[in-house]
Amino acid sequence: MPAKPLIPGSLFDFLMDLERHNHRTWFQQNKDRYESELREPALAFIEGFAPALHKISPHFRADARKVGGSLFRINRDVRFSHDKRPYKTHTGIQFRHEQGKDVHCPGYYVHLAPQECFLGVGIWHPEKDTLAKIRAGIDRDPAGWKKASRGKRFADTFSLAGESLKKAPKGWSVDHPLIEDLRRKDFIAVAPLEPEAVIDPGFAADLAKRMTSATPLMRWLCEAIGVPF
Repeated sequence: MPAKPLIPGSLFDFLMDLERHNHRTWFQQNKDRYESELREPALAFIEGFAPALHKISPHFRADARKVGGSLFRINRDVRFSHDKRPYKTHTGIQFRHEQGKDVHCPGYYVHLAPQECFLGVGIWHPEKDTLAKIRAGIDRDPAGWKKASRGKRFADTFSLAGESLKKAPKGWSVDHPLIEDLRRKDFIAVAPLEPEAVIDPGFAADLAKRMTSATPLMRWLCEAIGVPF
């Protein structure tokens, strides 16, 4: 008998149905489906992935708590959005650094949606002091930064992504040889994942392999901001 996938195809089925019926009445009527087809399998995956994550780095956490753990909540924050749909139509999982308390710290992010799946690594929207440390690290160690963010081991799997300033950040010359990197507001990279691969029994092993290839970038970022890798 073939091994049961850790991420079931029903997770995507639920998300597709939620996209068509993104309102509270439907969700409440299908809350049992949400629990059995999405939340419980995702939490089981997080818990089962913990040993592999520890091998990559002992300082990142696979937290299978229902609230406040690695699994992002399904509810959208619509307070400041023109889009008032109440629910996300993707599943987000983040393995955060032990010293981080939110998404703005170093981490590994798994995005699962019927239309797009990807693995993200790095730091999204670092706060002011952290951003300053990263920029100072790039200036102090340009060779190390370029090796971490452009080396073959890394670049064969990941592409740098995220937002950038339109101009040079305050205090930095537009002529700096790495001004394009210094302009970054995010220090993240992404690797696409195929939905078919996500529901394959070997997905956890493949994910761990991809995350391992991000070690040069993750180690560099951790050292730049002064946390252990």
